[in-house]
This record gives sequence, C-alpha cells and structure tokens, in this order.
Amino acid sequence: MSRATQPSWDDTTGAARATELFTATFGSAPDGVWASPGRINLIGEHVDYNAGLCLPVALPHRTFAAVRARDDDRVRLVSGQADEVFDGTLDELGPGRATGWAAYAGGPAWVLREQGLPVRGFEAAVTSCVPFGAGLSSSAAIEGALALATYELAGAGTLDDTARAELAAACVRAENEVAGAPTGGMDQAVSLRSRADHALLLDCQDLSVDHIPFAPAADGLTVLVIDTRAPHTLNDGQYGLRRRQCQSAADRLGVASLREVTDLDAALLALTDPTQRARTRHVVTEIERVRQFVMLLRAGALAGTGPLLDASHASLRDDYEVSCDELDVAVETARSSGALGARMTGGGFGGSAIALVPAADVQTVIDAVSAAYAHRGWGAPGFLLADAAAPGARVL
Repeated sequence: MSRATQPSWDDTTGAARATELFTATFGSAPDGVWASPGRINLIGEHVDYNAGLCLPVALPHRTFAAVRARDDDRVRLVSGQADEVFDGTLDELGPGRATGWAAYAGGPAWVLREQGLPVRGFEAAVTSCVPFGAGLSSSAAIEGALALATYELAGAGTLDDTARAELAAACVRAENEVAGAPTGGMDQAVSLRSRADHALLLDCQDLSVDHIPFAPAADGLTVLVIDTRAPHTLNDGQYGLRRRQCQSAADRLGVASLREVTDLDAALLALTDPTQRARTRHVVTEIERVRQFVMLLRAGALAGTGPLLDASHASLRDDYEVSCDELDVAVETARSSGALGARMTGGGFGGSAIALVPAADVQTVIDAVSAAYAHRGWGAPGFLLADAAAPGARVL
C-alpha cells in the first residue's frame, strides 16, 4: 500500500491561507505575514535543559501568521486549526489567564512588553502545516512567528542573531510561564535562529550556535519523519519529572548540570539511585553522540551517522525511558526495511521518529511502517520529508 507524505506549504500558499483567514475574520488586510518552522532534532535529545549540545533542523513545514498592529492594547487571535478565538487585552495574555493555543500565540507579546518593548495590541490569524501533537514543535513555530511579528511591528531594532536569541529566550519564558510547559529552549532556538540547508548546533550552556551544512539530498538520502500519532504532550508531568531527576543527580555529583560530568564511570559509581544513574548515563553519552555526529557531517559522511541514531534511540528507550511501543515499532521497522539508522525525536511518549533513508527506499520504508501499524491494529501513522533544512522565522 503506497502512502503519500504530508506536503509543506511554500511562501505563496502559506501567506495566502493566513491572509484569507485574517480578512475573513477581521474584515481587511494584515500588515504582513510571518512564518516560522517546526523542527526535528537530529540528535541530542533531552539534553537542552542539562546545558548540553543538540543538533536540530528546521522543517520546511511552517506556521504562518497574518498580523496587523493596533493602536490600543486589545488582542484578537484566530487559528485555522482551532475553534476557540481569543479576544482580550495584552494583560490577559499573562500567566494563568491565556490558555490553549492562545497562550503560545499571545504569550511572547506579553513577555516582550514585560521586558520593556513598546508592544501594542494586534490582530492575528494563524494557520500551519506543522502537524499538531507530533513532537515537531508546532508550539515553538507559533511562538516564533508571533514573537517576530510583535518585535518588528513594535519597531524594536535591528534583527540580528543577538536579537533572535533574545526573542527565543522570550518564547521560552512564554512557554514556561504562560503556557505552563517546562521546555528547555532548543525548539525556540531552531525556530528563530536556523539557516537554510544547515543544522543548528546549539550549545545550551551559553546558547551559542554554529551552523553545520546539512543537505541530505545531495548524498542521495532523506530524513523521513514518522508521526506515530500517539498522544504527545509536554505538560503531562513526565517531562518535568525528567528535569527534576537530572537536577537531583547533578546536585548529588556537586555540579551545576550534567553537562559538567567529565568522568562518566566515576559519576555512576558516586550515584546510588538507579534512576539517577540511568538518566546521567543517557545525558553524558548523548552529548558525546552529538559531537560525533557533527564530526561526520563536517566530513561529508552523513551516511555514517546511522549507528549514532540507533544508539540514541536505545539510550532514550532504556536509560531515559521516554519511548513507547509506537515509537519502537516505527524505529525497528524502518531499520529492517532499509533505513541506515532511526530514533525517536522530541520529548517522547508518542510524537515522531526520524529515519535516515536512501531516497530510493523511502516508499519501501513508508509501506513497511504502515503495514506494521495496521498489523497491530493501530491507527495509520503520518509521514513527511526533511530532505532540506528551512530558514528560521522571517517576514514574507
């Protein structure tokens, strides 16, 4: 059975859809349309809040926001993917007030005003081709588009990488304080700071970035994203629990974060709690896998990264315990049907997996994973391609 991948929208299509929704809702044209991508993380999972290294890639699948500034503090938000409409004030976008998707769309504006930017009210129509709930950072894509629109409409200044880093930090604060999701910062960084045809090497210790060339199609490869369509959420308690477990291990070892562990064997001997040992082993080995992955990318050896993807998934499954049956089956089936390597990506407990696949074998892998899900009586998975890296948030 042949299954199609979910297409992304080009600038013209995305802008037209957002503008049409805006005009139908608010009766006139927006000031502009901003777009911000979802992401996959090639490797470096659950290490951002441990001050580690991660290597995300911006997807061609993006959120588009048509926005118009107002002269007062009223905010009106509508989404093509949600029924509820927000109509309130900037103050009502703060912690404990905005809920649902409006917390992600409006939270950055509230934070930027709290930080002293001359933020005015606005109207926004948001639509997206980033699959919701797939662990592909649809929330950060919303935040990135609206944060950038708010910043530029406020005439806040030059939009260089320093400004983009500050906007990413504002989005993290909005997600933590307004939406109540304890994210670590990787998603917002890739949505705002990425470059086309590059992976973003993010050092979460100082938030510095390096742009690593990433063009799998040139090597006859593609990254196939497998959306398990199993439920996925970051505010169900498990994500926060992992953060607390890691910090407890760091406290026991006398370091600020697990990034500072340089002798893993000694650290494991010093930890008596088996859960802390397992979490620490994952974080330390995963950071090293990022370093090895980057070395291979710089050497033009993307095809050699498969074993690192496999090892990352095993670590996330066994030591970090954030995988699930749907992810494991997707990963194992992809490997057995032609993938060079595969692993879960994102927070886990559902969401998506990625597989590095020769371009000629993509349909074979898609058909095999679909058949494996059908055999188990699960709903059909979704698929999309990440054979090129998109740029970060920008005005169209």
